[in-house]
Amino acid sequence: MPAQQPLQPLSLSQAAAATRTGDLWLFRGRSSADRAIQAFTNAPVNHVGMAVVLDDLPPLMWHAELGRSLPDVWVGEHHRGAQLHDLSAAVTTWVTKYGQRAWFRQLDPEVDRDAEDAVLRTVARMAGTPFPSTVGLMTRWIGSKKVVRALRRSGRTDEAVALETAYCAEVVAATYQAMGLLPDDRPPGWYDPGRFWSGDSLSLLNDHRLGNEIHVTLDSEAP
Repeated sequence: MPAQQPLQPLSLSQAAAATRTGDLWLFRGRSSADRAIQAFTNAPVNHVGMAVVLDDLPPLMWHAELGRSLPDVWVGEHHRGAQLHDLSAAVTTWVTKYGQRAWFRQLDPEVDRDAEDAVLRTVARMAGTPFPSTVGLMTRWIGSKKVVRALRRSGRTDEAVALETAYCAEVVAATYQAMGLLPDDRPPGWYDPGRFWSGDSLSLLNDHRLGNEIHVTLDSEAP
């Protein structure tokens, strides 16, 4: 099978117009914290979010972050942790303020109303969940691997994992599980941002698949 050709970059306005609920948005930065996450997870990216596009609302980004530059449209205030942002504003902030490069991956086929309802229930449950410290994030990620091994040894894979704190990949994984896109044999904390990059073998359920990364530039940078 011939190798797939790289997809042409899109401007942010083009990508925002094309994005649908469940599409992934991925970011890669060059700060020391970004590189630490990339090195620890052996991944080319350090942040992942998920598009939420409902009815006539503007496209939204569901993710978790340390900053509170933008208001969470779900709770109507600025805070750290799991947040629902205007997507274009969030991408612009991550590119300009945080110095990140952005990509998105389209989910195919489109999700149905039941999956969208599951997204809203997950947002209602997790919005405002605080972001862990860097040490807590690393400890949590390692600990979740141990949870998976323990559950497999016991033959029990359906335990609910408490989400007292959350980071970006955990938020996306929990939402994908609620939507029926990911199996629940691993806790959401098992996932890191690199799991959602095309270089990893992320197997989705119900014949869903993710397309290759499409690089997104700000409209002012578009050729």
